[in-house]
Amino acid sequence: MGKSYPLKPKKVKEVETKYRRIKTEIPVPESIPVLEKLRKYEPVSMTGQPLVVWDRAEGVNVYDKYGNKYLDFSSGVLVANAGHSNPYVLEEIKKQIEKPLLHNYCFPSEIRAELVEKIASLSPEPLKKVFLLTTGAETTECAIKLARTWGKKLNKKVIISFEGAFHGRTLGAQLIGGIPSLKEWIVNPDPDIIQVPFPGDPRVKDKSFSLFEKTLEEKGIKPESVCAVISETYQGANAGFMPVEYAKSLRKWCDENGALLIFDEVQAGFGRTGKWWGFQHYEIVPDLFCLGKGISSSLPISAVVGRSEIMDQYQPGTMTSTHTGNPVCCAAALGSIKYIEENNLVEHAEKMGKVFEEELNKIKEKHPEVGFICGKGLVWAIHIVKKGTEEPDGERAFEIVGKCVEKGLLFFAPVGPGGATIKVCPPLIINEEAIREGCSVIDEAISEVN
Repeated sequence: MGKSYPLKPKKVKEVETKYRRIKTEIPVPESIPVLEKLRKYEPVSMTGQPLVVWDRAEGVNVYDKYGNKYLDFSSGVLVANAGHSNPYVLEEIKKQIEKPLLHNYCFPSEIRAELVEKIASLSPEPLKKVFLLTTGAETTECAIKLARTWGKKLNKKVIISFEGAFHGRTLGAQLIGGIPSLKEWIVNPDPDIIQVPFPGDPRVKDKSFSLFEKTLEEKGIKPESVCAVISETYQGANAGFMPVEYAKSLRKWCDENGALLIFDEVQAGFGRTGKWWGFQHYEIVPDLFCLGKGISSSLPISAVVGRSEIMDQYQPGTMTSTHTGNPVCCAAALGSIKYIEENNLVEHAEKMGKVFEEELNKIKEKHPEVGFICGKGLVWAIHIVKKGTEEPDGERAFEIVGKCVEKGLLFFAPVGPGGATIKVCPPLIINEEAIREGCSVIDEAISEVN
């Protein structure tokens, strides 16, 4: 299903606006040796992104070294929430480097204490324990471990997750994932990890909670055997959110049956959806939630947050990670969180989300190849279909992204079923003018792809 953009420079129209500049062929001829080197020494799986060789990135822009400037609608895959190379974040990183302290394993550090306290202060009661890790997949793996350990004491082992879900690329993360093609490599699937339809997916017509209960019954799962239910707060593949009443019913069901409710907030956290935590849209509190990506707007760090009785199940030295709370990454995270707070970027994301909603729905009305638009705040999905059908059109989506990049609007490669969903997720600092300009480029690109 995956595709790579060809290493063949193409003459494109020059662009010069406040937010974009294209003055070369794309990909840039001088960048081909770099791209060839990467293709020679890296696995094929690394070749799927648009052929922009990043040189530096600031604010909402990414620059190559050949004079081109891109308006970034990717945030580096939902990482740069506070903007690329945010000066406040850079300053915090510099201060930490100049100490100098670059690594301290699990030995105590003041900056790690500051960060876990800060995350706990932003988390609702009773979720006040924070375990720092490195990647999002590591947090979902940890959540599985905590849930299964919790369930073992109660003779519960079934984990429920959702069709279409993506929780990472490691073994446990893909076992709870809901994309069958990504699990073909797993020789021994876990028979006690079960998927049910996700009600936020526009293609799922029955959005009632009774479908959850009916699906368990059809699969022979007794509620009392379930130790946990895990869901992305919104599904990365389609930016779809559960109906609020469904989420409330799910919380109630978990309470009644002694199951943990876990939200994967790796994409949704730190203001991305117009709230600090995406699950706040549901007016409920989970037992555990997973964080990553936008936590630092830059460096690799992640976290699991939860109730103390769940988080404290493992004895000293038996649930750790080599790079847990790396001091430089902690500095970046503290800088990013403080910047988001002090500049009201959560509220700003909510406001800018309304601009996207307006512009993207205009695009949908104009182009029959846009099957649906989903999202909140500053995460949106444009699902491309074959005209007159609901069938995903990955080829067209791939070409639309390529065309946008040629015009100076940067996306990562399409995702989701058939590789047909274009994710729109700029840094939270983006303004209305840049959003409208970027959406006009999307409109042009869709029109130009036959």
